[in-house]
Amino acid sequence: MSKVSLKGVIDMHVHSNPDIRHRAYDDFELMEAAIRVGARAIVIKTHQGATMDRAYLCNRHNELTHQGDNHFTMYGSVTLNRQVGGINPAAVESGLKLGAKVIWLPTQSAGNHLRRNGQNPANCVEVIKDGKIVSELYDIFRLINEFDAVLGTGHLSPEECFRIVEAARNAGVKKIVVTHPEWWLVGMSIEEQIRIVNDYNVILEHCFAQPLDGGKYKSNLEMNLEAILACGFKNVMVSTDGGQVENPNWEIALAQYITYLADHGIPAEQIHYMTHTIQEWLLGIN
Repeated sequence: MSKVSLKGVIDMHVHSNPDIRHRAYDDFELMEAAIRVGARAIVIKTHQGATMDRAYLCNRHNELTHQGDNHFTMYGSVTLNRQVGGINPAAVESGLKLGAKVIWLPTQSAGNHLRRNGQNPANCVEVIKDGKIVSELYDIFRLINEFDAVLGTGHLSPEECFRIVEAARNAGVKKIVVTHPEWWLVGMSIEEQIRIVNDYNVILEHCFAQPLDGGKYKSNLEMNLEAILACGFKNVMVSTDGGQVENPNWEIALAQYITYLADHGIPAEQIHYMTHTIQEWLLGIN
């Protein structure tokens, strides 16, 4: 088993308390765990809306408590579910002005999410209506460009991902991440992942594990390794989507993920690229 270090690592998809679903760490506990292992940054995510205010408080707490003895930064995001009014440019604009770095398209409010879970999609947040991309998305693309932020595809279907990614690219959005394409709910095949990378040069975010029926989790590591080999390490970002009480704590899950890749022949410099370099570019940090 390879020995790995988390020094300087960046995870752009972690859930923490406060949340409607109980998480393993609250924001401050997650921050302290990241500092202990020497991480550079985390983006916290909630399906309930926005986290940039929470990230600000973490960074202020870090500043007052640790007196500059580390280089960790917490970043926030906005998820465009019903709680923020769906595809709402006003919510995006205020979030970006307050420091949000990632704008996620609908997750639990996505029609695909509801349909795949056997729920009524009548009240979903639509990104495509009557065959056309909703007009508000173009305002959001403009704002993402203006603030040099990241567009995440959330829980959209593969077909929706291709449509939205094409429109975003045509609107000039530079930083696009396809959110956990390996998750059964998104269900993007390896062939589709290769195609979306080749056609649009997006980043594929591959996460540690995925929920199954009954609350159990399945490891994604074998599928993630396959995607790295098929799509190329320069287009695959290592994230945990961590925070579930059913899974190892965030830093343990990330270490297990990196160890798996190292033990299965992925060179250290490629792992560094997928855990540091891509994220530094997306967040605009060094």
